[in-house]
Amino acid sequence: MPGTDGASKESGGGACGRAVTVTGPAAGLRCDFRDLPVKQIFRCSRPHSPAGFRLRVPSRGHHGGCIMTTETLADLVAAEDVLLFVNAAVTATGQREFHSAAYQQQLSLDFLHEYVRVNYRRVYAASLALDINDHNAARIVRGLLECAGEATAEEKRTEGLLIAARLAKLPPQRVYRLFRKLRAARVNNRRTRAIMRDWVAARPDPAHDAVKYRAGLKNAARHAHLPLREHDHDRGSSCELGDFLFRPGRLPRYRNQLLDAWRRAHYEQGAVGELPFTVAEGFAARHGMKREAFLEQMVPRMTRLERLRTQGQRATADARELPAGVDLTVMPLTRLALYVLSFRPELRGRHREELTSALRAAARRAAGPHAGSWGRVAAVLDDSYSSSGSGEKRRRPLAVALACTFLLEELAAPGAYTPLWTTGATDPLLVVPRGPTPLGSRVLDALEYGPDRLVIVSDGWDNAPAGLAGEVLRVWRTRIDPDRRTSVVHVNPVYDAAGFEVRRLAPSVPTAGIRDAEDLPALVEIAQFSEGRTGPAALHAYLDRQVARFVTAGQEGDPL
Repeated sequence: MPGTDGASKESGGGACGRAVTVTGPAAGLRCDFRDLPVKQIFRCSRPHSPAGFRLRVPSRGHHGGCIMTTETLADLVAAEDVLLFVNAAVTATGQREFHSAAYQQQLSLDFLHEYVRVNYRRVYAASLALDINDHNAARIVRGLLECAGEATAEEKRTEGLLIAARLAKLPPQRVYRLFRKLRAARVNNRRTRAIMRDWVAARPDPAHDAVKYRAGLKNAARHAHLPLREHDHDRGSSCELGDFLFRPGRLPRYRNQLLDAWRRAHYEQGAVGELPFTVAEGFAARHGMKREAFLEQMVPRMTRLERLRTQGQRATADARELPAGVDLTVMPLTRLALYVLSFRPELRGRHREELTSALRAAARRAAGPHAGSWGRVAAVLDDSYSSSGSGEKRRRPLAVALACTFLLEELAAPGAYTPLWTTGATDPLLVVPRGPTPLGSRVLDALEYGPDRLVIVSDGWDNAPAGLAGEVLRVWRTRIDPDRRTSVVHVNPVYDAAGFEVRRLAPSVPTAGIRDAEDLPALVEIAQFSEGRTGPAALHAYLDRQVARFVTAGQEGDPL
């Protein structure tokens, strides 16, 4: 990697037409940025920032014209680091991606979380109010609780509200996993115990948690000294939960039906059907029940996702037809796109009308009040081979692109939407991941339509030829459309572990990470901050508004 010897270099043409001294990059970080234009150097001016390295601007006299102060540079870098972290928190899950292994993703996320928590703790906590994924939300909560000594009393109060509101949104199994990690890290301060106590007390059915999440609830009760005897007086289990968790053989039977079904399931096969599906699976294997018969028996007690996950194992499943009992009208848009892509193209074509109408209905729900408000819209959608994702995130990038094309059709004015797939496909329902990623030529095709908005949905690995898309966008922005009549935004569903952010196509194009297509309108708003046309103050004001909305909705019990 060039320039890693730490030597300094003079680069002419600084912000005010003078030499700018830039130190060499820190070992282990990215490439030598010393020859970049000043606008890009500003993004790389903090010595330990994932965005780059320190910029030193010599002081000037009173007659030297424009001058960049250290405070201004610090503000620019802080805003860039915030956007970098938000993009990572939206897309990265620590799982394997097409271009990087799981350990690379985890190592990159570990560094990024610690860096932002230490340098921008207020922003780190405020990220809980944004549409970040559950994996990073749990990591943020853990980081805030483990390092509580770094926060002021006022910050702790705000963090407590944000943590409580976010835990209410997380799946219970993820929260119990978080509590287990807090116990392993010996985090047992008063605030942590209060958060655990309030979350467990707010659970609607403690007996259900005691059966389905037995180890998690037992761990939380032991770590936070939870008064389990005070739970659920109406169901008759106020004095039974403690015995069930810590002394399971003490009572001959339980008054609560679910607790007693768990007791009877050890020796009575008929009681297996009264338990939650994931618990009943273990007892079914113990009793030697046939898998197909067991699954059919458990369908009424399965959650919607459990029914989807087991549909191929049930005896009634027909490979030539869509599975029965699946309500497509209630699925969120991105999950529905993943479900559609799980079928072979022949089956999708056979049920085109049903699947297309379901996708359009989900897109209308996701568009909400924004429907028809985006004017003329063109989209470049990546269905190259890399959109197949990985074994852990199978077809996720392609599903995001498929969901986005239906959502953008609703957001655009009627009849004013132009989708362009990188493979040249014209039927979105039959797309399959294949071929290279010729983003440059497709961006040229899209700009020929003169859209009000150009949305690029891609992992950013432009390789046919490499770098053409960035050059096209640079020339378009600087030479053809300097007045920005066409708004261009790039949304990227894949986290680039080596770059500590989602991969960009061009510095002049705002880029945002995306996990669910439903978040597209909000992410486009966040992406505009990365253009540098709005100051850091506007970004922090946006975060404050999101925090206030999130906390207020969490306290009132409204859907967030």
